[in-house]
Amino acid sequence: MTKIVVLFNLKADAKALDYENWARTTDLPTVNALGSIDSFSLLKSSSMLGTDQAPPYAYIEILDINDFEAFGGDVKTEIMEKVASEFQAFADAPMFIVTEDIK
Repeated sequence: MTKIVVLFNLKADAKALDYENWARTTDLPTVNALGSIDSFSLLKSSSMLGTDQAPPYAYIEILDINDFEAFGGDVKTEIMEKVASEFQAFADAPMFIVTEDIK
């Protein structure tokens, strides 16, 4: 299974409450409805285990993709292009890391 891990902070002018509300009402339900997605979750960083340092990223998204080729088509739909544009308005230089299970 392919997973995409997205690490990001919010832009300086973005408010966390606005982003989190948008994520709950728009991003999570829209992406989770895609046929190529088994699950999509959003996590908020709270601490770094064993240190008093702040985490380098405030948010982490994890997408479990069941068909990577179909996912490529899913993200090109009009609704997903709108959601991606809205996400880019909140996120400051997100890192999209494509992963695969080690078997």
